[in-house]
Amino acid sequence: MQRARCYLLGERAVVLELEPPVSLVSQQRIWGLNQRLQAHEEVLEVIPGMNNITLLLRDPQHKALDAIERLQRWWEESEAQLPESRQVDIPVIYGGEGGPDLNVVAEQAAMTPKQVVELHSSGNYVVYFIGFQPGFPYLGGLDQRLHMPRRAEPRVLVPAGSVGIGGSQTGVYPLASPGGWQLIGQTQVALFEPKNQPPTLLCPGDTVRFVPQKEGVC
Repeated sequence: MQRARCYLLGERAVVLELEPPVSLVSQQRIWGLNQRLQAHEEVLEVIPGMNNITLLLRDPQHKALDAIERLQRWWEESEAQLPESRQVDIPVIYGGEGGPDLNVVAEQAAMTPKQVVELHSSGNYVVYFIGFQPGFPYLGGLDQRLHMPRRAEPRVLVPAGSVGIGGSQTGVYPLASPGGWQLIGQTQVALFEPKNQPPTLLCPGDTVRFVPQKEGVC
């Protein structure tokens, strides 16, 4: 079992943070703990993250220190949750204007751009959690050969639908925003629609496959 530490975050929150590395088994246990604590009377909100989980407490002045001890025990007792999941195919135009960093990634990986596209699109990725933006999926399962550092200077504006690589993960920007991931492609699939129920296309546990389209420069 990965070691975990618990600590206070501000005046209302308690965090449980796991030691690296990130693993699907640990993330499944986080999903299970999230489900268990949703209805707990002392917890206002549960926020699962990557290798961590945060609790917002209803009565932090009297319950914070107690919550640290309890959260540690709850983690030790937690079990993996395997939520209902779907396979979601996301069409991507790799390279070109929508993937301006494809050649950079290829150079750093000692591959051709075509090989990067083939490798990236061959993976079956698991949604570990949704964060940063509404609907932004943090996807686990990226081939180690494509692990890339974030850009030294983040872009002021990353277009919605940009497919990128950041560290050991890949993901898709649902909305236009600043961002520092290496952009290798673009999709027209909407990952966040406020009028839909649920508003996000993907949920933790879903499996994602990127499908290359014929357009674009590879």
